[in-house]
Amino acid sequence: MGISDQKAIPLRATEWRRRLRLDQYVRTFAFYGALLFGSLLMLFPLFWMISTSFKTEAEANAPQIVWWPATMQFDAYAKLFSDPQWLRYLFNSVLVTTLAVAGTLISVAAVAYAMSRVRWPGRNIIFFLLLSTLMLPPQTTLVPQYVLFYRLDWINTFNPIVVPGFFAGGAAYVFLLRQFMLGLPRELDEAAMVDGAGHLTIWWRIIMPLCAAPLSAVAIFLFVANWNAFQIPLIYLQRTSLYTLPIAINNLYNPQQVSQPWPLIMAASVLTTLPLIIGFIFAQRYVFESIALTGGK
Repeated sequence: MGISDQKAIPLRATEWRRRLRLDQYVRTFAFYGALLFGSLLMLFPLFWMISTSFKTEAEANAPQIVWWPATMQFDAYAKLFSDPQWLRYLFNSVLVTTLAVAGTLISVAAVAYAMSRVRWPGRNIIFFLLLSTLMLPPQTTLVPQYVLFYRLDWINTFNPIVVPGFFAGGAAYVFLLRQFMLGLPRELDEAAMVDGAGHLTIWWRIIMPLCAAPLSAVAIFLFVANWNAFQIPLIYLQRTSLYTLPIAINNLYNPQQVSQPWPLIMAASVLTTLPLIIGFIFAQRYVFESIALTGGK
C-alpha cells in the first residue's frame, strides 16, 4: 500500500463521520420539527378560545378572521364573575365531579382487589362478565337507566350522576387496577395476614399505597370525564339551578340568532378548561413519582 493510499483511509473515515453526524442532525431537526408542528396544531384551538374570549362581539362575529383583538376586552369575564348563577354552576360541577371521582375510585379499587388478591369460587367468570360490559354501547343502556332512575324519583337530582360510581362504574378501570395488583408480590399479603391483618386492612394500608400510580391515572381520567360530562347531566338535570358548566355553556348558544355571544361562550370555556389543565399538571407529577417507586418499597 502506498503512502497516498494510507493518507486516503483517514480522510475517508473523517468524511464518513462527518456525513453520519450530518445525518443525525437532519433526523433530530426533522423529529423536533414534527413535534413542534404537532404541538402548534393541537394548541391552536386553545389559542383561538383564549383570543376570542378577549374580543368584542363584532370582532368575534366578523366575516374575516381576527387572530387577536385590537384591544383586549374583559367584559365577558366580568359578566361571568358578577353573575351568581355561574357561581352556582361552578359549585354544581365541583360537587358532582368530586363525589363521582371519589366514589368510583374507591369502588373500582375494592373490586380490583377482590378480583386479583382474593381467591373465591367463580371469580374468573364474574370478571369475564364484567369485561363483557365493555362491548355494550352506552346508548343501549340510556333508556333502561332513565326508567330505573325515574321510578326511584331521582330525576332532577345529582344521584343518577354520582351514585353509579359508588358501584364500580367502570369495567376498564377495574381491569387496569386488577392487572397492576396482580404484579404485586403475594408475600406482602401473607406477611400481613401473619400479623393478624384482614383483607380490608391489607387493601387499604398495603395495596392502595402501592397502587398510587394507576390510581392517579384513573383519577385523571375520571376527573376529565366527569368535569366535561354533557349527555348524562343534560338528561337528568332539567332544572336551571342544577346545571353544570357544560350545560350552562351550551345554553349560551342560540341557533335562532345570527350574532352569537362568542366572547362570553369562550370565556366560560376558558374558565372550565383551566381546572383540567391545572389538575393534570399537578397529578402528572404524582404519577411519575409513583411509577419511580417499586413494589418492595
